[in-house]
Order: sequence, then structure tokens, then C-alpha cells
Amino acid sequence: MSNGLSGRTALVTGATAGIGYAVALQLAAQGAEVVVHGRDAERGAKTVQDIENAGGRARFVAADLSDADDVRRLADEAGEVDILINNAGIYPVAPTFDTTDADFDAQINVNLRAPYVLVQKLVPGMLARGEGAVVNLSTVAASTPADGAGIYGASKAGLDLLTKSWADEFGARGVRFNAVSPGPTKTAGTADFGPDGIEAMGRTTALGRAADPDEIASAITFLASPAASYINGAILDVDGGRPAIRPVA
Repeated sequence: MSNGLSGRTALVTGATAGIGYAVALQLAAQGAEVVVHGRDAERGAKTVQDIENAGGRARFVAADLSDADDVRRLADEAGEVDILINNAGIYPVAPTFDTTDADFDAQINVNLRAPYVLVQKLVPGMLARGEGAVVNLSTVAASTPADGAGIYGASKAGLDLLTKSWADEFGARGVRFNAVSPGPTKTAGTADFGPDGIEAMGRTTALGRAADPDEIASAITFLASPAASYINGAILDVDGGRPAIRPVA
């Protein structure tokens, strides 16, 4: 096990599945103690157990990211953290006229407000210690329109701008902010796109396939590590070469 992040504590939201789960395991493998966030205590316990079985350290804190007060409680229970990974997000797909106020509010609250509140609560401690790293999970939908994903894309576009704003506001004081923008990735959430949905999206990339969660997590872990010490304010596309887009066959 590497000790590149030994002595550091990381909070990973949405860490019980998909990309967040992969990030939690990778950060723990680098020596960080991981605060695993999720909504399901059973899945949280399994994530913690998987980390501990691999020789790492972790603990679970449940919270509802759509509730600002619960987000503040999550930050309080996490305590001092050196690394914040704002991974959790929701992306219900619906046409504009079928989107309810509740759907709109939920996406903005989880995808945009929750990271903002966690930064408000946790970054002051990083500033006091003179170092820290925050990595936000973005999406290609923040810059490329996707049918039925306008609110999701808008919420993540807002997070991209906050990432750059925070990088400017806090970078000189030792806290770096970056974001990772994944392309099509095979997760439980994207399985809802249909039996061939995510694979069809993957074929629109220059690599011709969808990503595994570990491939996205590796980029996030890198940006959170000292190896990325001079990277600040970046929105890193980890999309298989999606700008070289080809029509789906």
C-alpha cells in the first residue's frame, strides 16, 4: 500500500457505489483515512469493510445532500479533512415540460448547493493548516447539451464555475480546487440508460468504449494528491476523447 496520502483525511460524497466507491478505495490505498458518505448504511458499511479488508482506514457518515442542514451535520461529523471529493450527484432525465419543481430543486440542491456548503464548512480548516485539495465531479453535459439533461448540465456548469472561482479565491492560501469531467462511465446509475445505452454512448468517444469507474477515480485521486501540487482551477476531461466525437453506429 502506498503512503502518499498518509496522515491525511478525505471526505468522499456518494462513496458507496460507482466512481465514488472507486475513489474511496484508491484514496485509502494511498494512505488516507476516508470518511465514506452515502445514504444507505448497509452499503456504507460494506464500503468501509472493503477498505479495511485492503488494509485501509475508513468510517461511514450518512447524510441527505438535498438538505442543507444535513450537509452541515455531515461536515461536522467528518471533522477536519484535508481532501474533499464532491462526487455525489443526481441526474434524472426528463424533458423541460415534464420537470417538476421538486426535480429542479433536488438537482440544484444536491449537485450545486451541497458542494458549496461543504466548502463553506470544511475549507476554513484547510486554510488554517495552509493546505488542502478539493476535487469536484463535473460532466461532459456541463458543456455539451444532452437531451433531457438541461438542469443536470446547468447544475454542473455552475459547479465548474465555482471550481474556478474557488481556485482563484483560495489557491494562494494553499487550497487547490479542480474538477474532473467524465465521459460515459459504467455505473449503476448509467445502467438506467438501457441495456446498450452506456455502451452506445461509449462508442461516440475516440476510444470507442465507456469508462470503468476506476479510470475516472484515478484522475480524481491524482488531482487530490501532492503529485498535482501545481494544478489549480482545471476542469479535466476524462472522456475517452469525446471532442473527437463520431456518430453512434
